[in-house]
Amino acid sequence: MGLLVMILGLVLFLGVHTLTTQRELRNQIIASVGEGGYKIAYALASVAGLALIVWGFAHYRATGWIDVWVPPVAFKHITVALMLPAVILVVASYIRGRIYTTLKHPMLAGVKLWAAAHLLANGDLGSIILFGSFLGWAVFDRISLKRRGDAGAPPIPVGGPANDLIAIAVGVVAYLALAFAFHPVVIGVPVVGA
Repeated sequence: MGLLVMILGLVLFLGVHTLTTQRELRNQIIASVGEGGYKIAYALASVAGLALIVWGFAHYRATGWIDVWVPPVAFKHITVALMLPAVILVVASYIRGRIYTTLKHPMLAGVKLWAAAHLLANGDLGSIILFGSFLGWAVFDRISLKRRGDAGAPPIPVGGPANDLIAIAVGVVAYLALAFAFHPVVIGVPVVGA
């Protein structure tokens, strides 16, 4: 049951995020419901999808765990190490500096790194579906950005190296909060010693 709910959430969450890559369809929807209506529907669908993913994955972990393979312990340590740059990349997509101008889409790079790292550390079916779906979406979205004529988001001013230092500092703090507070409490799995 949990796995099916998670998959439904993934279809909803990633489906609405994939809609943004379909520029003509997106423009038709905005023309029919207005930009405000589109944004509200997008936000509601995203939140509903995320809630279904979280609930479904938690239920799956509690009641229907299915092992596919057992990752070596070293992979868990590699995942912990890869998560620091993944978080910094996500932060750098909002605090734009040289990292942003070099990568162009650090958010997608961060999502790809997060998903790939978690695929290394988790060999169960639910994790493979969850992280594999996000990895596939991020790769698809990055390819679609190369083919689109617009950036897909409103421009945010780009700063210099000082913004990179701020992004790194905020990323380190966010990484530590995620690793030592969020992950063990919300996900139920300690990052260190797991």
